[in-house]
Amino acid sequence: MAAPTEPKKPGTAESKGSARQAPLPVELYRSSIGKKVAMAVSGAFLMFYVLMHMIGNLKLYLGPEHMDEYAEWLTVFGAPAVPEYGFLWIMRVALLAAFLIHIHAAWSLTMMNRRARIQGYEQKRDYIAADYASRTMRWTGVIVLLFVVYHILHFTTGTVHPDFVRHAVYDNVVLGFQKPLNSVIYIVANLALGAHLYHGAYSLFRSLGASNPRFEAGRRAFATVFALAIVIGNVSFPVAVLTGIID
Repeated sequence: MAAPTEPKKPGTAESKGSARQAPLPVELYRSSIGKKVAMAVSGAFLMFYVLMHMIGNLKLYLGPEHMDEYAEWLTVFGAPAVPEYGFLWIMRVALLAAFLIHIHAAWSLTMMNRRARIQGYEQKRDYIAADYASRTMRWTGVIVLLFVVYHILHFTTGTVHPDFVRHAVYDNVVLGFQKPLNSVIYIVANLALGAHLYHGAYSLFRSLGASNPRFEAGRRAFATVFALAIVIGNVSFPVAVLTGIID
């Protein structure tokens, strides 16, 4: 007759191995692959928003009536299914979530890469081998993050805009960009955004598994065109105000 087995004591290797795992999305995110996917998906969402935001702002060239009407439309979009400003708040929450996921995934991957580089020689070699956009991603990311905070305080809440008038979107933009310092901040920030978008758009496909060398030229072309379109569009606004094209 076989001897009775002893119950597993808590804290042993066997009991730990049978412990309940976290939900699948959490377990996936803990891996480097999961973090890359999360970074790519959140980055794609942010890229889409940046593109739509720039296209909407092109109404600045049509005059105050069109610009202010567009801003008003955003506040009532989805009505009566959603209350006034409901769509804007949904977008703000989604953007905040995407930002947090994107930043945390980038930081976590950086920490994982640093732990994987044990020898100093390998660190130096990897740094030299990386291209310029890749090595500056963290710095352009910080600049963009600070710019987003400033942009909200400037054109959304009016906290740092002395001439801010609620709902007067066109006038707020023109009066804001008539101050050279504000225009310089926007131009520099958008150049950093362009560098960040270029590397992000190029890396997006690799992070999602589409890394076939046959599409290398296409990936670089897409990243270049997308980044240039955003930079040229956004930089044109302060330049147009400073040069008197828009007044």
